[in-house]
Amino acid sequence: MNKIPNRQAICDVLMEKAKDDRDIVVLCSDSRGSASLAPFAAEYPAQFVEVGIAEQDLVGIAAGLAACGKKAFVASPACFLSTRSYEQAKVDCAYSDTNVKLIGISGGISYGALGMSHHSAQDIAAMSAIPNMRVYLPSDRHQTKKLVEALLQDEKCAYIRVGRNPVADIYEEENCPFELNKATVLCEGTDVAIIACGEMVKPALDAAELLKEKGITATVLDMYCIKPIDQDAIIRAAENARAVLTVEEHAPFGGLGSMVSQILAEHCPKKVKNLTLPDAPVVTGTSAQVFAHYHLDAEGIAAAAEAIL
Repeated sequence: MNKIPNRQAICDVLMEKAKDDRDIVVLCSDSRGSASLAPFAAEYPAQFVEVGIAEQDLVGIAAGLAACGKKAFVASPACFLSTRSYEQAKVDCAYSDTNVKLIGISGGISYGALGMSHHSAQDIAAMSAIPNMRVYLPSDRHQTKKLVEALLQDEKCAYIRVGRNPVADIYEEENCPFELNKATVLCEGTDVAIIACGEMVKPALDAAELLKEKGITATVLDMYCIKPIDQDAIIRAAENARAVLTVEEHAPFGGLGSMVSQILAEHCPKKVKNLTLPDAPVVTGTSAQVFAHYHLDAEGIAAAAEAIL
């Protein structure tokens, strides 16, 4: 069982690349520990900035460094990064077209018992609404590594949300198909297309196995690229299925489900069901407990697929 969270995979890539690239800078808001970036701060103190609990300043300073030619990576809890510093993300990063990568750590309901103040169930909608801002939710540590490596090659801003806890591997280190801004097809079927992102991809894949036992075949798309979303992959999957199911660790409005529904309404009308967190304060508990409560586990996803068919 994998014990490496996606946030640690980010640190590993940045530490490796910073050996030869002094322009890489990491900024934290008293979050180096929770972001797994303490090793980076210790190894490269001249390339690390501790801003303290001041998320607006955090993003503004990062944008200033990027304007001076630095490759700025900002790490802060997703619940705060996507709300408290929203204006700075919009104006200093996106509108000003600066090379700032915003890493929302402990995204979704990762903080569990801390409740709604620490949950980020709105960040996909909020960040996707900003022109010039890209949004990514990698599904496991191997894909996270590929994503960060790819983002180091460009100078555009982006928002990356990762969870707090380790997630089961979907890919292998030597077998992780990846193309920036293109969804990955994990399996193919003709009954239902399941489109998921982030930590919901593994239970979606497991649900496909449960459905197979009942003679139902499913296509599963790993839509780690929320914006720009892979519209062609969505249409292809829908054309070959009787119905479409989206799964996300997000509120019902403005997230992956809304985007998929909008695309299919225009290009390939199909019955679509969106599995999301509720439009209400989420119950407290571990991620696994909360997902099970809202039928966002493999069994719940499979049951939803059966129902829509």
